[in-house]
Amino acid sequence: MSANKGWWAPPEGEDSVSQKFLRKTRESPLVPVGLGCCLAVAAYRIYRLKARGSTKMSIHLIHTRVAAQACAVGAVMLGAVYTMYRDYIKRSAQDPGEK
Repeated sequence: MSANKGWWAPPEGEDSVSQKFLRKTRESPLVPVGLGCCLAVAAYRIYRLKARGSTKMSIHLIHTRVAAQACAVGAVMLGAVYTMYRDYIKRSAQDPGEK
């Protein structure tokens, strides 16, 4: 049994949760952007729940889900385009003589 019962600590040699999150953010910076957009859309749609008028709740929730997914897919697409630019166009511009 551990003497410190209130906190979880990673095993030796492994990163903590915050260090792991920061490392993953540096590797793919648009993932947190997509997550933040999803949360922002969901929060806005929940805020606007009272003003939905005569729209059914299920339709309102479907529209909320679609808008949040659109933000996430948009962030993934931006990440893919940026990666292709970085790997192919920028690299070929740096090495014009090599082929």
